[in-house]
Amino acid sequence: MRVAIADDAVLFREGLARLLEASGMDVVGRAADAPQLMSLVEAQKPDIVITDIRMPPAHSTEGLVAAAEIRERHPEVAVLLLSQYVETTHALRLLERGAGRIGYLLKDRVADVRDFIDAVRRVAGGGSAIDPEVVSELLVRRRRHDLVGGLSDREREVLNLMAEGRSNVAIGRLLHLSDKTVEGHVRSIFSKLELEPALEDHRRVLAVLTYLRS
Repeated sequence: MRVAIADDAVLFREGLARLLEASGMDVVGRAADAPQLMSLVEAQKPDIVITDIRMPPAHSTEGLVAAAEIRERHPEVAVLLLSQYVETTHALRLLERGAGRIGYLLKDRVADVRDFIDAVRRVAGGGSAIDPEVVSELLVRRRRHDLVGGLSDREREVLNLMAEGRSNVAIGRLLHLSDKTVEGHVRSIFSKLELEPALEDHRRVLAVLTYLRS
């Protein structure tokens, strides 16, 4: 199996290369940034590319952009993205392009050598490998979206004004509702968002955070 690696951290990159070579894989090249990776893929046509999401110069989504370009230009090349953190937005962008020959793992998984090598082989063979923590976070994100989706139009209006920092009195004035009606909408919002009364939590703040994250 021919593998190309892209990561700006030299120690991690070289350690990963040795790990793969010790498992019988052929590391055909190493890259420190996205342009080097693209040139490497064009020249070597590896079976799989293993790349960090964040690389120079901005350390934002350079690896992800390169992966998308590789998928478009060379659909036969599998891509395994590595990340230091759970980044659900990036995971969604990746999965929207199809689940085959795609992987997204946290760098911590490299420490479990057997599982990591199995994941590399699986992705290169046409399968997928999505980190359990990424899957969990995606499910939480979907659940937040579903809960907010259950609000009525009026409750959304109330919650939107809550997000602006408005009090119940101000919300009632802006929506031409009585204080009692606004309080009823707020209680309904808490219930639908599954925010039970708790001494240590401020449900109004939690409701706004759930709304914004959805």
